[in-house]
Amino acid sequence: MSWIALFVSAVLEAVWATALGQSDGLTQLVPSLIFLVGLVLSMLGLGYAARHIPISTAYAVWTGTGAALTVTWAMATGEETVTVLRVLFLAGIVASVVGLKLVKAPSRPKDAETARAGS
Repeated sequence: MSWIALFVSAVLEAVWATALGQSDGLTQLVPSLIFLVGLVLSMLGLGYAARHIPISTAYAVWTGTGAALTVTWAMATGEETVTVLRVLFLAGIVASVVGLKLVKAPSRPKDAETARAGS
């Protein structure tokens, strides 16, 4: 469930980033409202996911997925130019996100945690 929440919050990151760009410096009401609602919901989803997924992994997946979706949307709507290199680099971001999901982070030894707690 936490990975689903993380993905949904990354989609919302792309929504709020796009709305921010369309808000003309937060002077346009509808895009500004979409930005604010998307931002709050995206942060809540990231916060929930970070309770179950290490924050370093959750944040990397959240930013990478959100950035890739934002650029992909901009290319699909004609706001950004589509080039082979841009698509290749976006595929690299997606591959990295998938890799972070597939590779489990090594757990810390219990002794190290106990030693840190006692310091």
